[in-house]
Amino acid sequence: MNAHPPRPDLDVLDEIQRRVLWLATRIVDAANHDRNTSDGVKVGGHQASSASLVTAMTALWFAHLDAEDRVAVKPHASPVFHAIQYLLGNLDRSYLPKLRARGGLQSYPSRTKDPDEVDFSTGSVGLGAAAPLFAAVTRRYVDAHFGERPHSRFVALIGDAELDEGNIWEAVADPATTGLGNVMWLVDFNRQSLDRVVPGVRINQWRGQFEAAGWHVVEVKYGRKLAEAYARPGGERLRNWIDAMPNEQYQSLFGLTGPALRKQFLDGAPTGIGEFIADIPDDELGPLVTDLGGHDLQAMLDAYAQCDAVTDRPSVIFAYTVKGWGLPIAGNPRNHSALLSIEQVDALRAANGLDAESEWDRLDPASPAGIRAGERREAVARAPRERSLGVSVPDTTRVRANKPVSTQEVFGRVLVDLARDENVAPYLVTTAPDVATSTNLAGFINKTGVFAPTEQRSWTEDRMLRWTESPSGQHIELGISEMNLFLLLGQLGLSWDLSGQPLLPVGTVYDPFVLRGLDAFLYGTYSGSRFVVAGTPSGITLAPEGGAHQSTITASVGLELPGVTFIEPAYAATLDWLLCDALGQIAGGPAKAATAAPAEDGAYYFRLSTRPIDQAPFEAARARLGDAVLRRQAVAGAYRLVDAHQAYPHLAEAGAPVVQLAGSGAVLPEVLAAAAELAEEGIAAHVVDVTSLDRLYRAWQRTLRQGVRTATVPSVPGALRSAFADRVPVVTVHDAASHAMAWLGSALGAPAVPLGVDEFGQSGTVQELYELHDLLPGSIVNAALAALSLR
Repeated sequence: MNAHPPRPDLDVLDEIQRRVLWLATRIVDAANHDRNTSDGVKVGGHQASSASLVTAMTALWFAHLDAEDRVAVKPHASPVFHAIQYLLGNLDRSYLPKLRARGGLQSYPSRTKDPDEVDFSTGSVGLGAAAPLFAAVTRRYVDAHFGERPHSRFVALIGDAELDEGNIWEAVADPATTGLGNVMWLVDFNRQSLDRVVPGVRINQWRGQFEAAGWHVVEVKYGRKLAEAYARPGGERLRNWIDAMPNEQYQSLFGLTGPALRKQFLDGAPTGIGEFIADIPDDELGPLVTDLGGHDLQAMLDAYAQCDAVTDRPSVIFAYTVKGWGLPIAGNPRNHSALLSIEQVDALRAANGLDAESEWDRLDPASPAGIRAGERREAVARAPRERSLGVSVPDTTRVRANKPVSTQEVFGRVLVDLARDENVAPYLVTTAPDVATSTNLAGFINKTGVFAPTEQRSWTEDRMLRWTESPSGQHIELGISEMNLFLLLGQLGLSWDLSGQPLLPVGTVYDPFVLRGLDAFLYGTYSGSRFVVAGTPSGITLAPEGGAHQSTITASVGLELPGVTFIEPAYAATLDWLLCDALGQIAGGPAKAATAAPAEDGAYYFRLSTRPIDQAPFEAARARLGDAVLRRQAVAGAYRLVDAHQAYPHLAEAGAPVVQLAGSGAVLPEVLAAAAELAEEGIAAHVVDVTSLDRLYRAWQRTLRQGVRTATVPSVPGALRSAFADRVPVVTVHDAASHAMAWLGSALGAPAVPLGVDEFGQSGTVQELYELHDLLPGSIVNAALAALSLR
């Protein structure tokens, strides 16, 4: 366990928190009042939401955290985080007036965009809260496989309204997250949301839900003043009244003083309360009855210690706070995005003993508060972490495919082959939301086992699937939650930083349900995480399952997600090459000479199918081009599967019209059949297998942007030039929304007819559904004729 740092004098901590409150408030104020954006758009910020966490965060950074601890800060408290980093000497002063400015402090904490070190990006509420939980799952896995790391506590500071997000409870309830004694959530229980003071208090409901999931719950409701008042004779009645008072009435007290506050407080109070507070002066009554535990430094430090003492389960603290604590807008129902006036900021500056010259100053290093800040800077300083795994993933596993085979099946086989590589195998870790066997991870699981913190007895025998659970297992099984899948993948992909051990994470999910986890997918990639995910099966090719299980827009999503490389191979060898290349990129090993694409920094999304495909056409292309050339082109995004001039030389000699058919994934058999029909009609049709629309699109965009920025004529990128004929009409064919490939016409400067799935699917056979969506050879032939007519 971490040894608690010596606790400073509470007066010193109070001085620090007052400076933190000032800086956080002024950071937002400067962004809105000192900066001329000239665009008429409000800059915004959250002074009130920041203020409610000042005490909790001051206590954490200046009296509790160690260097190995990792913290997620609620989105709207980012000014507090940056103020603390500045006081610790980890942020340059020049950034303080640059909240929400280009190259400045981000609106919400960002691992990839902020200048100071952020452990967890936050912003999409609920996700940053759950991320430390899955980082702790990752740490438990790393410790079991690579030896224990220095102890870390994984902390999440979350707003109470975030508990309305469903992904919170999916994460809390998942069996994979149980027993994590190094996790602490702190709920900023200010009882206000964006729009209103929340009617009623749901603490009992939430406490019950956490306890039912096996969590340790701590409630920090009252400060020292109220605790002392409750201890007086008759104090129990005061406590009962404050507990029973409607939340809206209690919140209204923060905007009142003097007799008006006394009157509001006693409205509806039971007999005896008036007498109890009769001898308390008006100027003391307000500070007494609004003395919440979340703003009591000692109470917060005691709560942190209670959580540290419970090591067999996660802990959650409900810290009662007021939104806007210490500010004139405290408790106001509309204070969520309210800004202090210039006059109010001036008054706050003066109250802190500052002026225009000193307002951005750090604490005097010779003062007790400054000395404490210096000590804490040393205590939480971290050594650099190594991102590269330092192993070389092979270019290929030389997977064999002598008969028709699906990409889903090959994916599983390649993983098994990689699990036999002694250099790569230790770092592979897979995960799935209760779909491991139906997405072909069974072979990998049979070889490596399922991860569990302790050895688990198996009560049944299955010769096809050896579900052996132990600390040495390399598959982490999740419940049916796609959000949890992507949250875990995101943290596994950041294990190099948060747990000091790079990994090679691979996840699988039914492709339609990528969309159910999309927010967490985006969160992981925005955070800079690197992993592989396979969406399988996909498209209407999953014909009998019907429209609810047939993905159509996932290809577009994969293509458009920043930080993601979308890949959709059709043949076994191309999948083998592309998967090895992706894992090699994640491992950060030496650049492969055969890789045409520039180094990528992000995740890889493989869209796969259960449709068995004849491998003979690919083998013919392999014989024509050779492995080195073919691999380079396939990894770059596309290659010419059939060269019409070589396949049908008589058409070339006759000067026949030329068209190119570009297909991706499971539709390649229909595309090949269409090319053969066109040859019979005297039309030469090149067939291009597009293995990664994403890499092709990025290559095209790079040349366009270079041309735009330098006022030069854009060139045709090599990946497109090697696979496609110049300015020849093109038909795109895809078991996905037709627009995902439609841009190829613009890129090639040629007429294009896109074919795809632009309506919901239904149950049927593959042929029946391909007929409905114009994906059969006859439709492709007609589309080719249409494309030729558009020249």
